[in-house]
Amino acid sequence: MNKQCEITPQKESRKEMGFFERWLTLWVGLCIVVGIGLGHMAPEPFQAIGGMEVAQVNLPVAVLIWLMIIPMLLKIDFHALHLIGEYWRGVGVTLFVNWCVKPFSMAALGWFFISYLFKPWLPVEQIDSYIAGLIILAAAPCTAMVFVWSHLTDGEPHFTLSQVALNDLIMIIAFAPIVGLLLGISAITVPWETLLLSVGLFIVVPVIVAQIWRMKLLADGGQEALDATLKALHPVSLTALLVTLVLLFGFQGEQILSQPMIILLLAVPILIQVYFNSGVAYLLNRKLGEAHCVAAPSALIGASNFFELAVATAIGLFGFKSGAALATVVGVLVEVPVMLSVVRITMVSKEWYEQGIPQIKHTG
Repeated sequence: MNKQCEITPQKESRKEMGFFERWLTLWVGLCIVVGIGLGHMAPEPFQAIGGMEVAQVNLPVAVLIWLMIIPMLLKIDFHALHLIGEYWRGVGVTLFVNWCVKPFSMAALGWFFISYLFKPWLPVEQIDSYIAGLIILAAAPCTAMVFVWSHLTDGEPHFTLSQVALNDLIMIIAFAPIVGLLLGISAITVPWETLLLSVGLFIVVPVIVAQIWRMKLLADGGQEALDATLKALHPVSLTALLVTLVLLFGFQGEQILSQPMIILLLAVPILIQVYFNSGVAYLLNRKLGEAHCVAAPSALIGASNFFELAVATAIGLFGFKSGAALATVVGVLVEVPVMLSVVRITMVSKEWYEQGIPQIKHTG
C-alpha cells in the first residue's frame, strides 16, 4: 500500500464542497428559468449581445469565459509535473481514458442516441450540432472541480495536481485536433480557423495569464497572497458562469419551450459516458495495483469535463442558438449530482478495491 495514502489526508486541510458547488444543479435550473423568461420578454438585448462579434468570437462571452477560467488556472502549479513519475500508473491510466477513450466513447454514444435512438424526438436541423456539443464537452478534462472531488475521496493531492497540470498542457496541443477529427468523422463541417482561435483564446491565453499572475503573487506575498486572490476571485468566477448560462438560455428559450424533452435526452449519453469512463479508469488502476488514493481521483478526472471551455468553444464555433451550445450546458446541469455519485461509489467500494490490488511495490 502506498504510504502517502495514509499520511496525506492528515496533513491536508479537508476541503468540503462550497455552498455554490453543492447546489450547482439548482443554480443552473434557475438560470434556465431566468434566461428563458428574459429571452421571451425582452429578446432585443439578447440579440444585441449576440451580435457583438469579432472574427466569429462573441466579445461579451469571451470576457465571461476568461473570468471563469483564469481563476481556476491560477490553482495549477506546473512545477508539480516533476511528481508524475511517482504515480506513473495512475497518470498513465488517466491519460489513456481522457484522451484515448472519453472523446471517442462520447462520439459513439452521441451517434447512437442522438442521431438514431432519440432522433424522432429531436429537431432534425440540430442533430449534428447536438453531437458536436457532446464531442466538445468530452474533449477537455476538468481543471477545477476535480480538486473538490479528489478531497472528498481522500485522494492523493500531489497526484491530482500533477495530473491536472499535465492535462492542461496536453489540452493546448490535443484539444483542437481531437475535436476536429471527431467532427470530421461525424460529417460535421469543421471551422478550423474558429476552432484554433478558440483554443488560443480560451486555453493558451488564460494559461499564460494565470501562470504569470500566479508567479507574481507568490513572489510578492507567497501562498497567503495567492490564497487571498483565489478567495476574492471565486464569486467573480461563479457569477460569470451564471451570467453566461442566462445568456445562453435566453437564446435557447423558444426551442426548449417547444421541446422540453431535449435537455433530458441530451443528458442520457452524458450520464452514461461519466459512469463508463470513471469505471474504466477505476478498474484499470485496480488491475495495475495503484493505491485507492490515486485510483479514486484518477477515475474522477477521467470522467469529468471542463464545461466552461466546452461552452465557450461551442458558442464560438456554432453560436448561442446552436444545439452544440445547449448540449455543453446540459453537462453543467448534471455535473454535480453525477460526480457526487461517482465519489460515493469509489468510497463505498474502497474495501473491495484494496482487497483486489496486486502486491506491487509503489514509489509514491
